[in-house]
Amino acid sequence: MSPGIVVLVVAAISAVGYVLGRRRAVSLAARERAKLHSLPGYYGQTVALFAAVPALVVLVAWLVVQPLLVETRVSDMIPDSAIPEGGARSLVMADVRRIADGLDAVLARGGISESELSQMQADVTDVRGLLAGIGVALGNDVPPPVFEAAKSYRQISKTGNIVAGALALALSVGFALWAYRRIAVDLRARNISERFVRALLVSASTIAILTTIGIIASLFFETYSFFKIYPARDFFFSTVWNPQFRGGSDLGILPLLWGTFYISLVALVVAVPLGLMIAIYLAEYAGPSVRSLVKPAIEVLAGIPTIVYGLFALVTVGPFLRDWIAQPLGLGNSSSSVLTAGIVMGIMIIPFVSSLSDDIINAVPQSLRDGSYALGATQSETIRQVVFPAALPGIVGAVLLAASRAIGETMIVVLGAGATARLSLNPFEAMTTVTVKIVSQLTGDTEFASPETLVAFALGLTLFVLTLGLNVLALYIVRKYREQYE
Repeated sequence: MSPGIVVLVVAAISAVGYVLGRRRAVSLAARERAKLHSLPGYYGQTVALFAAVPALVVLVAWLVVQPLLVETRVSDMIPDSAIPEGGARSLVMADVRRIADGLDAVLARGGISESELSQMQADVTDVRGLLAGIGVALGNDVPPPVFEAAKSYRQISKTGNIVAGALALALSVGFALWAYRRIAVDLRARNISERFVRALLVSASTIAILTTIGIIASLFFETYSFFKIYPARDFFFSTVWNPQFRGGSDLGILPLLWGTFYISLVALVVAVPLGLMIAIYLAEYAGPSVRSLVKPAIEVLAGIPTIVYGLFALVTVGPFLRDWIAQPLGLGNSSSSVLTAGIVMGIMIIPFVSSLSDDIINAVPQSLRDGSYALGATQSETIRQVVFPAALPGIVGAVLLAASRAIGETMIVVLGAGATARLSLNPFEAMTTVTVKIVSQLTGDTEFASPETLVAFALGLTLFVLTLGLNVLALYIVRKYREQYE
């Protein structure tokens, strides 16, 4: 019983409970000739909420707890001999999950039956070839213990989903009947409904916090496993990035960090001045008709897929920079370069700067402009000395958002800057970023349970810490300048 089906059934029970609860409240008021404490709709909402909320809480709790319970039990089935040298049990469990999901896909396609799957053995059946037919790539042949663990993972998860679904449906029906029988003319149904809504809002705000904690925890534990098998000093201070899946790897992050910040800097140099000038023109100079045409046209840039920008960099911008600037000046012969990716990425993030800055500039009180004009300032002087400083905190936020977008971009870098990790000041040379290497280390037909794959989590955690530091610095700058105008 899949969670999706259970949710649909619970929603149907809640809808029926709402109708019946409202009808019961109206009939009780008419029969007892008394006035209801709340509107009839609140009584229906009470029944619907009692029918839906406990059942959904059980389903969410099961989805959160299931990986911990199932993976702990299945992990104990994997012997130490099935873990590759230098690998980690958690990464072998990742292979177990991939195999289990692949087997579900094969069963859904009708390639095999459930009975055939139960009798299948890894040392007899080509499991790797079977899963490759549905797009699940495995680096090596599947060891028999791992395959048996994947089958157990499927069975335990399936049984758990059935139990959780049955419990959720039982709670939904039981609480709906209980809420229905509690309906009376003096029941404070509105208060009950409001408390449910408040609890829902608190839960929604908590989800964001828990999600952040979960992201940090998932990165931290895998990074800890990586640093147990690879020296942290070499990772943070080595200037060579040369991952070898057969040993002898050099995994220094410095070339990747340099490429990330170099490309992002070029993108910001392109986007920030253009974006701010566009925002100032639209907010202070353009008329309503011009603004209604220009602003949507600029915002279209934000809706273009990044792969299209990457193709534009590969086919147009890169060859132009190579043929007209790099080769005549003797600076390089490659169309993939930092400047190519930076310029195209800067064009992509212009709307992030211009649109947000435009809204922020428009939010500056008109009284500040009028006071400046009354003192004899021109329009340009008013913009430079009054409007822009007053809007500076918001503009810093817009630039920060654009920087975050640039740091996290992958496809433009792959097609525009290449995949070479190097330390160089030449903007016409190919380089790469942290995000590109995270993707390359986690994808492809390579061994997943290896230190070269664990390094992706260390890269992700390092990038997270650096961007967090930039956010804190930007927040400090915003507060410092905001105090001067409050």
